[in-house]
This record gives sequence, structure tokens and C-alpha cells, in this order.
Amino acid sequence: MADLTILTNEYATLVYHEDTKIVHHTFLQPIGGQPFRDILLAGVDCMTKYGATKWLSDDRENSELSPDDGKWATTIWAKLVQDAGWKSWALVVPNDILGRLNMVEFVNLYSKRGVRVQVFTKLEEALAWLEQQSD
Repeated sequence: MADLTILTNEYATLVYHEDTKIVHHTFLQPIGGQPFRDILLAGVDCMTKYGATKWLSDDRENSELSPDDGKWATTIWAKLVQDAGWKSWALVVPNDILGRLNMVEFVNLYSKRGVRVQVFTKLEEALAWLEQQSD
């Protein structure tokens, strides 16, 4: 099976790995506002369409989220993605220290909501862990 490119722009790419049923975003630079929301919403649509339960976030090139984007991600997007069946999340943390600190809130929140979460600094390790998770 092939990887399907769902969305790509100057800020990010979103790919669906058909063989492992993983939704995978890569932020190419700091992102926020509508481009950030568009990537995450396209990922929710992808999960729903293909029955995926795993999400790989490559956030190495991102920084901290704005308060508005953080609130949106923990309220509106969180409900949508969990309703779509999200069960496992591998996060490759930002290189930026403020971005890393910002992600602690999200890791803790989604973990408390029942999502299996693991944090990584290397993409290959994150992908290997996620591939081992059951649906």
C-alpha cells in the first residue's frame, strides 16, 4: 500500500500511511491560526474516512501555540478527534524549548482522556512505537 498525501502547504504536510493506518502530520515551520486548524481538521477527516486510530505528530519545526490555538485544540479539536476514534499518539517534540514546554499540557490532557501517548525526539522511534500499538 502507498502513503496518501492528504494536505500540503508551506506550513505542514499531512500524510496517511495506509499499511499502518497512521495519520501523520509534519510541521515545516511554526504554525498557527487557520493553517494549524486546517491540518488538524483534515487529520480528523482522514481518521474518520479510513478508520485510523493512530496519530503521529512531527512537531520538530514548530514552536509554542498561541493561547487561542491551544484552547481550540483542547476543546473543539479534542472532541472531534476522540469521536473519530483516536487511541494512540506519538509526539516528536519541537526543537524549540518553549514549544516543548507548551506540549506538556497537551500530553497530560490527552493522556488523562484515555489516549496512549508517548513522547520522542526522533521520528523513527516515534513511528516504530506507534506501529506496535493495537487499535
